[in-house]
Amino acid sequence: MLTTLAVLMGLSGVAPAAQAAVNEVDVTLVLAVDTSRSMDFEEISIQREGYVEALKHKEFIAAVQSGLTGRIAISYFEWAGYVVQDSMIDWQVIETEADAIAFADKLGARPIATQRRTSISTAIDQGASMIVTSPFQGRREVIDISGDGPNNSGDPVTPARDKAVARGMVINGLAIMLRPSDAPGGLDKYYADCVIGGPGAFVLPVHKIEDFAIAVRRKLVLEISGLPPPAKVRKIAGLPATDCLIGEKQWRDIFER
Repeated sequence: MLTTLAVLMGLSGVAPAAQAAVNEVDVTLVLAVDTSRSMDFEEISIQREGYVEALKHKEFIAAVQSGLTGRIAISYFEWAGYVVQDSMIDWQVIETEADAIAFADKLGARPIATQRRTSISTAIDQGASMIVTSPFQGRREVIDISGDGPNNSGDPVTPARDKAVARGMVINGLAIMLRPSDAPGGLDKYYADCVIGGPGAFVLPVHKIEDFAIAVRRKLVLEISGLPPPAKVRKIAGLPATDCLIGEKQWRDIFER
């Protein structure tokens, strides 16, 4: 009886530890991609191709395999004024080149469509919810927001950011600046002041559509490796703080005219 009890106790101690090891990853990463109508079909297509190319690139795979566990968990969704429900690609472990290619192929097979408005706050809330309910335990938890305009729909962006950061998450940004932005001082400044947050958070600007794939790859490598980003992409110094409600005010002004 005592022997049986000892065996059962041993098994009960091993199972949770084994389960924790299976679920442990270096990073849980949510890719939240803007598909609002301020970008045309060609730009959305090139943006999609940029993510697919970056996920298949050897530099990305090498960054994944260089971590303590040598694997990450990644998920994806698209957003505009709301989260596009059928765009979600559920959590997948990336450990090998084949894993990365499989995830990229799922993304590449998605139909391309655009939606109205821009709610960065909704995207952050969705990303945070996905991380909290994820079956994986990441040493770092990252929400990766790409967008081409300020928040103009849903809740204000800064409370959503602050709530996610308070949970220990990091929010990084890719500011798509292919044409003049509604954000005074530049969209990268808006993202730096209003969107990104957490230890080592950064924003990368994209000024030319042909540079998109390189920017996405660079961002993914920084996020996965945990290396500190260059100082110039963390915060933009020397300018006054951005009005984080500028998008909402501009949208209100349109209706009041």
